[in-house]
Order: sequence, then structure tokens, then C-alpha cells
Amino acid sequence: MDQKKIGSFLKNLRKGKGLTQEQLAEQFNVSARTISRWETGSNMPDLSLLVELADFYDVDIREIIDGERKGEIMNMEEKETLTKVADYADNEKNVLLKRLRIFSIIGLCSLVGGLIMLAVGENDNLPVYDYIMGIMFGLVGGALITTIFYSTGILTAVRKNESAKRLSKIIATIAIAIGVIMLIVSIVFPT
Repeated sequence: MDQKKIGSFLKNLRKGKGLTQEQLAEQFNVSARTISRWETGSNMPDLSLLVELADFYDVDIREIIDGERKGEIMNMEEKETLTKVADYADNEKNVLLKRLRIFSIIGLCSLVGGLIMLAVGENDNLPVYDYIMGIMFGLVGGALITTIFYSTGILTAVRKNESAKRLSKIIATIAIAIGVIMLIVSIVFPT
């Protein structure tokens, strides 16, 4: 795929409609700089925008991807399929972002709570207090690691591998059990 060729083709299509980059940007709800990047070949439009661009310019998506006219119009089935694929990709991205937001909020709240406990409880020597503060900071680390695993795709790879999935469940169960045992011990046997 030659991005420079595609960019040049998109520029010719825009000029063929008599539009400026600003006018086209307004039409697709993007910035003029984004249009410029498409036309120079430094960036490519998202899949969902490719479908809209093909419809707007009345060309086949394959023509945009190839960077030249083929002379045939995109049939409706192909257009519907590509639209569904784009919607699916958007949905997957939204689910991932929602999960990342949840983990980030948990981590941030735990960090703030742990820092408050650290600042307020300097003279408090209760082990339970220290363990709760440790749990808060543990949640921060867990949320950070989970966010990294989600954003890099490691978590998806683990989910697809059954033995890795079982191992991660065992490790999580052991970690939770150790945390609960430490909390109980600190309550029963304060130092």
C-alpha cells in the first residue's frame, strides 16, 4: 500500500469536488491538518472514515486503497460489510477504552486514598492501618499493571492461551489469599 499515492489520489478527489482542505475537514468533522496529513501520505483515514470518503467521492474503497480509479462503483453489499467491520472495530475500541478508564479511576482513587492515609496516619502505629494502606498502594500497582497489559495487548494474548489463563487465575487467587491472611493476622496479632 503506497500511502503517498493514496494521499495524492485523495487530494485529486477533493480538488475534483472543488473543496478546500478546511471545507472537507468540516464535512468529516476532522481538522484541516488531518486532511493535509492524509493528502501527504503521512497518515491514513480510519476505516470508518474510508467508507464515508468512498461514499462522498462516489468511488470504491479499493480505488482509495490502490490510489487510482478502477472505473467501478462500490456495490452495496461490500459497503455494508465494510461499514459493519468499521462499527465492530469502533465498538472494540470503545470497550477497551471503557475498561482502561475503570482501571485508571480505581488506581487514581487508591493512590489518593493511600497518600491521605500516609499523610494523616504518621503517628498511628496500628498494623491494620498499615495493611489497609498497603492494599491501597497495591491496588495502584495492580491498576497500573493491568492498564499496561490492556494497552499493549498482553492481556488479550493471555486470554487466548488456556494454560496462561489458568496460571493467571491461580496467581490472582494466591495474591488475594495472601492479602486476606495478612489482614487477619494484623487484626488478631497487633504488634
